[in-house]
Amino acid sequence: MHSPSPIIKSSLIEPDGGELVNLVVPEIERASRVLEAQALPKVSLTKIDLEWAHVISEGWASPLKGFMRENEYLQSLHFNSLKTTKNGSSIVVNMSLPIVLAIDDETKERIGCSTHVGLLSPNKVLIGILRGIEIYKHNKEERIARTWGTTVDGLPYVDEAISKGGNWLIGGDLEVFEPIKYNDGLDDYRLSPQELRNEFERREADAVFAFQLRNPVHNGHALLMNDTRRSLLEMGYNNPILLLHPLGGFTKVDDVPLHVRMEQHTKVLEDGILDPKTTIVAIFPSPMHYAGPTEVQWHAKARINGGANFYIVGRDPAGMPHPTQNRDLYDPDHGKKLLSMAPGLDKLHILPFRVAAYDIVHKKMAFFDPSRAKEFEFISGTKMRSYAKNGENPPEGFMSPSGWGVLANYYQTLQTEDC
Repeated sequence: MHSPSPIIKSSLIEPDGGELVNLVVPEIERASRVLEAQALPKVSLTKIDLEWAHVISEGWASPLKGFMRENEYLQSLHFNSLKTTKNGSSIVVNMSLPIVLAIDDETKERIGCSTHVGLLSPNKVLIGILRGIEIYKHNKEERIARTWGTTVDGLPYVDEAISKGGNWLIGGDLEVFEPIKYNDGLDDYRLSPQELRNEFERREADAVFAFQLRNPVHNGHALLMNDTRRSLLEMGYNNPILLLHPLGGFTKVDDVPLHVRMEQHTKVLEDGILDPKTTIVAIFPSPMHYAGPTEVQWHAKARINGGANFYIVGRDPAGMPHPTQNRDLYDPDHGKKLLSMAPGLDKLHILPFRVAAYDIVHKKMAFFDPSRAKEFEFISGTKMRSYAKNGENPPEGFMSPSGWGVLANYYQTLQTEDC
């Protein structure tokens, strides 16, 4: 006879370091700070740099208060964590990805002896100041090898952000003049950690379970999320709230674009596949590294700061196919195993992803049963693109009809553009 599952009681989880970082300048001080920045040497940000400034400024990386100085960078790179203090005591928080700002030789020379620099957006708008700066060497090979576990060619983030980046890193305390916006019609979905926590409190959540994805939602995902809520209710929680939290920063070129994914997610809620009363859909602004077990720690840690005390993790989280070999880049089980051992993540409850597939007999998505393996079909992204290309629908019960309509239109548009 199995023992009953333990009942775990909690309110909203405490942010890392005990306090949520907010680096947005108060409105009354903005004009004077902008005038100050205009007189400082300038550092130009790429789109990915701006996404990281967004992440830092809202507190997703709490207790980090700026782009990393060298001591923080080395701790992150080699230990996947940072030492900090809370109430006078030393503590360790998870920080598995270095959050750094690269500059080139010309910019370094232009900064000279200045202790502060102004930050320019990709559109050449002053968005903030980096104070108390430190400039140090950017050893790209070491950074790539320790973050990805390989230096193989074809790593998307490396190609886009690191290889093109300068040979120096600049760290310091960040302040931004206003909340960062993208004016792409999706800013209302970009809820900060504090805004999410306020919404969880408003809904009287006594548990928050986060599900990150960078793909469209099919009914297998919905099955998992609904089953997780049922399990939390059985554990004694009264009102578990789902944070459906798609990644909204840099993604590789063959991923479904953010605006398509957000429209598809909205349709899934409209079709009743997920309950809008117990679901919050918001965008996580972080860029994607595709660094497997190293990166999944960052994804989990950031959700602590967003208020989640449960995190759903599946097969090969933050992974990708090997760029040059016909296999996964990472062992697909290592991410979920690592989260239970990672430094600084002890307070987060990890919920393993149960594998779902299409049940041919019952014509719906169901949890995979190995004893009936021949009665299940795994429908890949490639298969979905094939359905759309041929004007076909996936099997009944695989995805909400309206959600599939959004996705099919996107794939058909791609096909037209390729012709």
